[in-house]
Amino acid sequence: MKKHGILNRHLAGALAELGHGDGVLVCDAGMPIPDGPRVVDLAFRAGVPSFAEVLEGLLEELVVEGATAASEVREANPAAARLLSDRLPGLGLVPHERLKELSADARLVVRTGEARPYANVLLRCGVFF
Repeated sequence: MKKHGILNRHLAGALAELGHGDGVLVCDAGMPIPDGPRVVDLAFRAGVPSFAEVLEGLLEELVVEGATAASEVREANPAAARLLSDRLPGLGLVPHERLKELSADARLVVRTGEARPYANVLLRCGVFF
């Protein structure tokens, strides 16, 4: 059994399969999940695991070259907006409906137990070299 890093075997395997430019949607429990992408549902109960916990764990494992979130997060969920802007310099903001459209092209969806609005971000994978 792994001692460090991501222990969820489904998530660890999905991350290992990602390549340059692939999209990863990290979403709250209320975000509509598009048909097509692989889905790893981590939601256990409302708020568990939190969006922040999952995002922090993923950022330890992935190289991210870009990220997009819903512009509505600034007003509706200031804590998530601060987290995203602090951890993802150059974060792009689009209307929530556009984020849902963009998420259809994600290769992986990671669903958290977050129960606050607009705790969603689409990450674009980079390369480590």
